[in-house]
Amino acid sequence: MIERYTLPEMGALWSEEAKFGAWLEVEVEAARAMAQAKIIPAKAFKTIEKKAKFDIDRINKIEEEVNHDVIAFLTSVAEFVGEDAKYIHFGMTSSDMLDTALSLQMKRAGELIDKKIATSLKLIRRLALKYKLTPCMGRTHGILAEPTTLGLKFAVWFTELSRCRDRFKEACDTIAVGKISGAVGNFANLDPKIEAAVCRRLKLKPAEVSTQVLQRDRHAHFVTSLALLASSLEKFATEVRNLQRTEIGEMAEGFTKGQKGSSAMPHKKNPITAERITGISRVLRGYAVSAMENVALWHERDIAHSSVERVIIPDATILTDYALEKFIGVLRGLVVNEKRMLENIFYRGGVVFSQRLLLKLTGPAGSREKAYTIVQRNALAATEGKGSFRELIRRDRELRDHLGEAEIDSCFDLSYYSRNVGKIFKRVFGR
Repeated sequence: MIERYTLPEMGALWSEEAKFGAWLEVEVEAARAMAQAKIIPAKAFKTIEKKAKFDIDRINKIEEEVNHDVIAFLTSVAEFVGEDAKYIHFGMTSSDMLDTALSLQMKRAGELIDKKIATSLKLIRRLALKYKLTPCMGRTHGILAEPTTLGLKFAVWFTELSRCRDRFKEACDTIAVGKISGAVGNFANLDPKIEAAVCRRLKLKPAEVSTQVLQRDRHAHFVTSLALLASSLEKFATEVRNLQRTEIGEMAEGFTKGQKGSSAMPHKKNPITAERITGISRVLRGYAVSAMENVALWHERDIAHSSVERVIIPDATILTDYALEKFIGVLRGLVVNEKRMLENIFYRGGVVFSQRLLLKLTGPAGSREKAYTIVQRNALAATEGKGSFRELIRRDRELRDHLGEAEIDSCFDLSYYSRNVGKIFKRVFGR
């Protein structure tokens, strides 16, 4: 991933140093387990534990000759360990190390991402409770619908992001497995207890069964859970983008001192961070397709998945980490314009109260169809600029034959639209 979208902590997890470090962790733990099982000499393991190191430049140089990254790595380590290096990787195949180490890295990346999801949830919860009863406009098809509360918008975000977190934690659990089962997964050269011991030390679970590799549905689960998470972040970002539109003006990203919105138009304040989150989500959904393409490998293994994963797994975690960081920034700096929200609710004299008036009029008018016709003609006249909805219905003689002024006024009571919000919040937040 380009530096622009790589935050230091997550970037460090996917550095060459970290990759080879994870490889070395697996090899050292495998040697430990084999020494304890008396497969290799205990003295040899002590030497391995003490001396095992690697040199990245040397690995790259060796790989130029042997064209095999694992052999190049093991050769570099052997140069530090000496004669006892013959017991490193004993009875193992490359993917025993590679897949177990990749699981370690993915698990650690998942822990960083989960912390940011938790922070996002905390901030959304705070916004939901703060704006629990703040009236705002609800829209369907992009058109004014009925009043709702801003708190309910955030409650929707909270529950959706909570589901994303549950899915992601399940995916992290699914990928937190290792395998030390040999060339085709049948433990021909090592007992399963070696695998169990290595995984226990690394805080992974042994795969129930494997081939030469861990099965890639696990990795696809992980990447698709990130794509779903990013898609929800895009949904939230899109809401901010829409509400920041000049014509709506109800919500906006923060705009810092000295920030510029446009090189040409000094008046501009653009939702650039929300737009960036949207773009990142598109990339992550593409990675999900690639991850699913990796599930079908030939027989016990081919390496068609390998080149794909070198790109999509580090990039997917780095991009998700970055998107969450930016989303947290949006939440912390969010600007809410309550005055504009009220203005939009009472647009054209409050045409959005048409359903409330319809319900009030249906009984006295004798039929829903008749009541609908009366209310609709006044609402459409208001939206066409022929007067205020509230004033038009006051002057409508047919309507006034059925409803008095007090009954009409009661239709514009905003508390009607928040009367059950408390019940929803109790269900979602317990308060």
